Amino acid sequence: MALSLDREAFSRRLRRLYASWQKGEDEFGGVDAIVVAVGVDEEIVYAKSTALQTWLFGYELTDTVMLFCEDRALFLASRKKVEFLKQVAQAKGGDGASNGLPAVTLLVREKNESNKANFEKLLEALRGSRAGRRLGVFAKDKFPGEFMRSWNDALSKESFEKVDVSAAVALAMAAKEEQELALMRKAAAITSELFTKFFKERVMEIVDADEKVRHSKLAEAVEKAIEEKKFLAGADPSAVEMCYPPIIQSGGNYNLKFSVVSDKSHMHFGAITCSMGIRYKSYCSNLVRTLMVDPSQDMQDHYGFLLTLQEVLLRELRHGARLCDVYGAVMDVVKKQRPELLGKITKNLGFAMGIEFREGSLVINSKNQQRLRKGMVFSVNVGLSELPNREAKRPEERSYALFLGDTVMVDEDGPAVVLTSVKKKVKNVGIFLKNEDEDEEEPDKDAAEDLLGRSSRAALLTERTRNELTAEEKRRAHQKELATQLNEDARRRLTEQRGEQQTQKARKSNVSYKSAALLPKEPHVREMKIYIDKKYESVIMPVFGIATPFHIATIKNISMSVEGDYTYLRINFFCPGSALGRNEGNIFPNPEATFVKEITYRASNLKPPGESTVPASNLQNAFRIIKEVQKRYKTREAEEKEKEGIVKQDSLVINLNRSNPKLKDLYIRPNIAQKRMQGALEAHVNGFRFTSVRGDKVDILYNNIKHAVFQPCDGEMIIVLHFHLKNAIMFGKKRHTDVQFYTEVGEITTDLGKHQHMHDRDDLYAEQMEREMRHKLKTAFKNFIEKVEALTKEELEFEVPFRELGFNGAPYRSTCLLQPTSSALVNCTEWPPFVVTLDEVELIHFERVQFHLKNFDLVIVYKDYARKVTMINAIPVASLDPIKEWLNSCDLKYTEGVQSLNWTKIMKTIVDDPEGFFEQGGWSFLEPEGEGSEAEPGESESELEDETFNPSEEDEEEEEDSDEDYSSEAEESEYSKDSLGSEEESGKDWDELEEEARKADRESQYEEEEERGRGRKRKGPPGRGRPHPPKKKRK
Repeated sequence: MALSLDREAFSRRLRRLYASWQKGEDEFGGVDAIVVAVGVDEEIVYAKSTALQTWLFGYELTDTVMLFCEDRALFLASRKKVEFLKQVAQAKGGDGASNGLPAVTLLVREKNESNKANFEKLLEALRGSRAGRRLGVFAKDKFPGEFMRSWNDALSKESFEKVDVSAAVALAMAAKEEQELALMRKAAAITSELFTKFFKERVMEIVDADEKVRHSKLAEAVEKAIEEKKFLAGADPSAVEMCYPPIIQSGGNYNLKFSVVSDKSHMHFGAITCSMGIRYKSYCSNLVRTLMVDPSQDMQDHYGFLLTLQEVLLRELRHGARLCDVYGAVMDVVKKQRPELLGKITKNLGFAMGIEFREGSLVINSKNQQRLRKGMVFSVNVGLSELPNREAKRPEERSYALFLGDTVMVDEDGPAVVLTSVKKKVKNVGIFLKNEDEDEEEPDKDAAEDLLGRSSRAALLTERTRNELTAEEKRRAHQKELATQLNEDARRRLTEQRGEQQTQKARKSNVSYKSAALLPKEPHVREMKIYIDKKYESVIMPVFGIATPFHIATIKNISMSVEGDYTYLRINFFCPGSALGRNEGNIFPNPEATFVKEITYRASNLKPPGESTVPASNLQNAFRIIKEVQKRYKTREAEEKEKEGIVKQDSLVINLNRSNPKLKDLYIRPNIAQKRMQGALEAHVNGFRFTSVRGDKVDILYNNIKHAVFQPCDGEMIIVLHFHLKNAIMFGKKRHTDVQFYTEVGEITTDLGKHQHMHDRDDLYAEQMEREMRHKLKTAFKNFIEKVEALTKEELEFEVPFRELGFNGAPYRSTCLLQPTSSALVNCTEWPPFVVTLDEVELIHFERVQFHLKNFDLVIVYKDYARKVTMINAIPVASLDPIKEWLNSCDLKYTEGVQSLNWTKIMKTIVDDPEGFFEQGGWSFLEPEGEGSEAEPGESESELEDETFNPSEEDEEEEEDSDEDYSSEAEESEYSKDSLGSEEESGKDWDELEEEARKADRESQYEEEEERGRGRKRKGPPGRGRPHPPKKKRK
């Protein structure tokens, strides 16, 4: 695939470089041309020359000479690179000077010859630029190689004066654009993930197990961890690398610089400093933290002061401030509060970052006069070294250092924005030790163990304090907080919505004719025959000798029958009470009016003398034509209903540029026509356009996409781009909220009749081809996604499902793998697709959670209580704990119960009386016994569900339990174990027991019929059915 270049970014940045040069101060403004030469050197990671290339082109171009003259730019490179750079040359056209950009000249480097002709052209251009004497160069950049040597020789023969412009160019590049900031935010997010999920956890394990691990080995493990996707915050591993080898130091040997390497000493359990930085798509980030094992109060105080200094530093880093003033403000705090630490603080407090890890000309120290600009990104690092430890018992404990650093962005107003969001308070970085024997009264033994250094420990990070909580207890504590918040938010939301009652849409009043003059003057009408006016979709019938029009919409159905010599035509009309549908009383505009329910006409089948047709032919024709008109009307109404509520979309702005991101040979779901068709998906200025092979077009605008999901083909037979839309769109005469584009990656069906052998060459070859195809497709889709995200400036972001968090369930008829993304729960591979936005979810309830059952059901209740709840059935019980953990991490409230509930009734009760619902404890009725936030003792839902419904009790009608409405089982159950157990004590005789059993059987039969009607199986409580009467007691 040919490399593409962001021409817009190139033009913008080159213009910025030239503007900075033209108004440049000091040495930069005085140079006549800028020369940048890049050779090949694998050892050079950061250089100003390569950074400038990456900034302009997005790539490093080795063995390339770039000249920036007054009115033109010249690039000398190999043929391949010139092909790549042609995109820039074409973009400029002939109007370079008019838009502030120089004209671009490309020269092809010769491989074997000395390039004298090319060098002469370059030197000629240098002589002709301004005065042609002073050249701006990057003095520190020295690349090896034959090509670089020959160019430097040619340049040194001329009498040019060389001036170092590194600092000036760095300043021009320092303020980052939004596109660059997005990459740096991503790099910072990956660094944070790596530190929190890998390094911090690993150190905790080492301290916990009292392992001996060398600093260098741990640093290598951190470097290897970036190969694992789970630590990369969803980023492409190929675009991620370390800025420098991680630096881990402990045990009294500290050097708070980023040029040192981790030594081979064993980690000491004291102050452990760690510095690490991730480079994502050439942009750097940095993070420094100190983990403190069993810190003394003195160490904690010093660390607290370090946090104060960092807060001051972030507050001072604002647009327009000078770097020396920022440094001075921090030092003033040290002088006032802790003057004894002045000699122990790091010499500088940070540096600018970007494509290069450290920008030497933008360091926060006492001498730097440069001013900060909005969009600059800094690595701020505050450290204290050689701090004495008064409680030290061993030589390596006598001194320690504390180091703290983050990646931050300079903002216009207010303090700098921290991009590396890793918690840094003492409670977050402190590891507290507890001796297992500390409770035993054996001080001599403990002292002996301490002398040997073999005391067994249990390391506890803040999350693992002395009164250690299990994962389940932590979840419960968090869920309790969520329950309170849930009820408050729901109550407030429903109170605000009250009064906005949804009005039932009345049936459209269809008037046949607005005036009598429009009535047709046909002979049939005059002759008092039935006439159908197709234009006005009306049937004109004779009623009491008057031609009366009825619109086709008023006719419910018609039937025709022949009895003896007569044909009967019966016409039924819609009227209140005719259809026993839900809410049918509201569909008539004026339900109090007088309605005609039915009209029957009779005509003879015998032909009268002198007539050409039988009278019944009018009824037969009327029957046929009414059916036709009715069908046409219903089809049109159905289409209009589909279009109802469709939000009018903006027009797609077509980008005529041929280099638009494009994916070919894709299928669309749902199908445009009956047969599935291939097509191409192309990204334009404000949306996507899918064009099928026969020319059908489907447009999806970026601003209408709620979720864009990329489902890779790992473990799947298709690779999918799925769009869940905010507002439905119309195509194929239907409305759709979910549209997806996919392609198959392997044989979905296998020919079992074909002879197969384990080592069959054809099969092995086919497998290899499929692997290659999968990789190829994945790469193509990823490239498409990256280009689209860049095109939309990250406004449209594709989510990738977390397969490891996935679980099996049946949201529709078949079981599928449901996978969470960062903001939704999805299944895109089966059709229909399943997408639930987590922000719209109120709570999750697990039903049928019992020990003896292999599966349970999951009910999703939405914040919009008018919306029907979503059910996912048949989830394996093994997935319960992982689902709870995931929901808890998403701050979603969940509850569980042993029975299935009647959710239609529950939601109706809530919507009808929200105040009453929340006064009675709100959603706490779903909590198990003892966990409901407002449940009274002895009145929890679990008791209500098991409560006996005893028909023989006289006071059962007087029961008014607030929670009973919400449990269908409470209404349905007749007998429970309690009721059976209590019968023996009641001393009832045989007749009474027989009567009760008959009554129970009748109730049970009625309920079974009701259950079947509902179409959902529910598990009844134990003890239902006819009980065996106990032995009769003797009196």
